[in-house]
Amino acid sequence: MAAEQMADGRELRPAGGEPEHAPRPLDAIDRDILRILQTDGRASIRSVAERVHVSRANAYARINRLIEDGVIRGFSARVNHERAGQGASAYITLKIVQNSWRTVREKLQALPGAAHIALVSGDFDVLLLVHTPDNRTLRELVLTKLQAIPEVLSTRTLLVFEETDLNRRILTDES
Repeated sequence: MAAEQMADGRELRPAGGEPEHAPRPLDAIDRDILRILQTDGRASIRSVAERVHVSRANAYARINRLIEDGVIRGFSARVNHERAGQGASAYITLKIVQNSWRTVREKLQALPGAAHIALVSGDFDVLLLVHTPDNRTLRELVLTKLQAIPEVLSTRTLLVFEETDLNRRILTDES
């Protein structure tokens, strides 16, 4: 779906907030840069350039292009939620009123502890990942905040007993 333009030439942003770009194929150097940055988002341009055997200017330009094209969406720390005082995690499935996704998404984004929100197909409409300090706080979030959203028809809470962070997944050569 291509981004639309306004009469004055400015690009309209899709609902997610980022301008859309046509996917650009990644070459081997781009994939190597992504592997390095997925492993160490704090790697210096110099280090990246040396490891992929290009000049610093080339590495800098490639990283900027990957950012501008939306391939790299940002840089962040991977957090151990339990050690950060967020010992209770849950996936919550929601059934919502038809055509209320945008409204519901805005309300879910404002919830404390909301980590991931996805509109999905299947037996429910939305999958929400939350991290809270404890089960009592999780219970309050579900019973007083989520179920108070008028567009939410029902919820189901799946407690997370253990999780493994897959953010370190590296692109394959086929990607």
